[in-house]
Amino acid sequence: MLNLASVIEQHARRRPAAEAIVCGDTRLTYAALDAWANQVANGLAASGIRRGDHVALLCPNLPYFPAVYFGILKTGATVVPLNVLLKPREIAYHLRDSDAKALFCFEGTAEFPMAEAAKAAIAVVPSCRMLIMLPHPISPSPPDADVMTLAQSIAGQPSTFETIATEPNDTAIILYTSGTTGQPKGAELTHLNMMMNGMVSAELCAGSPDDSGGHSTAVTLPLFHATAQTAQMLAYLHLGGRLVLLPRFDPAMLLGAMEKERVSHWIGVPTMYWSVLKHVREEGIDVSRLSGTLKLAVSGGAPMPAELMKDFQNTLNVRIVEGYGLSETAPVATFNHLDRPSKPGTVGQPLFAVDIQIVDEHDVPVDTGLPGEVVIRGHNVMKGYYKRPEETAAALRNGWFHTGDIGTIDADGYLTIVDRMKDMILRGGFSVYPRELEEVLLTHEAISICAVIGVPDERLGEEVKAFVVKKPGANLTEEALKEWCKEQFAAYKYPRLIEFRSELPMSATGKILKRELRESVDRR
Repeated sequence: MLNLASVIEQHARRRPAAEAIVCGDTRLTYAALDAWANQVANGLAASGIRRGDHVALLCPNLPYFPAVYFGILKTGATVVPLNVLLKPREIAYHLRDSDAKALFCFEGTAEFPMAEAAKAAIAVVPSCRMLIMLPHPISPSPPDADVMTLAQSIAGQPSTFETIATEPNDTAIILYTSGTTGQPKGAELTHLNMMMNGMVSAELCAGSPDDSGGHSTAVTLPLFHATAQTAQMLAYLHLGGRLVLLPRFDPAMLLGAMEKERVSHWIGVPTMYWSVLKHVREEGIDVSRLSGTLKLAVSGGAPMPAELMKDFQNTLNVRIVEGYGLSETAPVATFNHLDRPSKPGTVGQPLFAVDIQIVDEHDVPVDTGLPGEVVIRGHNVMKGYYKRPEETAAALRNGWFHTGDIGTIDADGYLTIVDRMKDMILRGGFSVYPRELEEVLLTHEAISICAVIGVPDERLGEEVKAFVVKKPGANLTEEALKEWCKEQFAAYKYPRLIEFRSELPMSATGKILKRELRESVDRR
């Protein structure tokens, strides 16, 4: 047996009064978190959820997330975390593709009505027969007779539950990712994948478990994201430490939480580091109060500029290390180990029991220092893409996961990511996939053809740009198209930059030459 829920169960037994979750004024001990997860599990079991079923979770960084996450796992079911920025069309796609039987959804706010999006999505997915609403802790909405609340689903349920014995290779989590050749696809990550990656991440960042509760991590990356989920939630709960949850990233809130809760560790994307520095300077904040408590900062999601890293380290007197991974690798694959010097520009060395190679187009390893595709094997590699045997076979060839990234490995084993083979855009640490945007843009009645690329952006790394050819006689403005896109896509996805053209460059076979589009941007 190996069930990921044992991460919290071990400390509920050993250190029940120790704090596990802090979120504003809410504080949960390990005993309370485990009891809450047990009630969730009992409620799901009473509703017919069984081992092997899939249950979706749409929730920001609130205590609901770990309670429901581990409750689902305790039943032997699989958790399907969803991006909280998804629109109804996108939520429906994920529910349908994952075969989710139930959806837990935070109700949101008037400005961010997640409940309405979830209800619209579930209405068109008959296989997802249950919507469980997670009410706003401060200002819950009026009762809705058509929707079950979390309180109703766990009412009268005992706070004990015998966790279902799952096998190491059973699917624990389905994380949605995508390529440029189609819709988002679900990477099946096993209990072993997630457990090992969480434990190894904990060892890399903080060392051994600490009964004093001295390990704490500020969670500003969304928990539906692989990095926060594994390298923070699973890692620090395994350590017996605390998760200091911030529902949204705000530099003032982050610095305040770091000081108040004596945070020892933080993971962010480069744009977050940039925002913190900007806030510190504009507000004249004395960051010396963090000295001695903040021991480590980790950057991921996009390459960090060397000057930004140096500036942050000097200003906050803390070491920054970088790592590399993908959803398909649970996610961490390499890391700049703390007992060795970091090499600026690299993403470190492979994790324990993980192998990295650089191969050519024939999957033959290349010589040290030469570029090629990064391939990975080890305990962190997914079992495959859900219901996609052909794409699984293409990605998992010859015992290695093929990342689609181009990199080099030096004589000391440090990996450098040189480029991406795919057209994926990394906007502020979020992955944006052009093909998905293009397919939806082409449904607009005024658009004849389009192409989406990433263009350099000083703050975000890359910005999303759409090149659009209008249909003859169509009256479509840039602002009108942007407003339409906002209704179709999550906020991080829609193109901020739009350029209308009379035609797009194409090859003899009719393929749009995105290389020429990128070059036209570079020449400006």
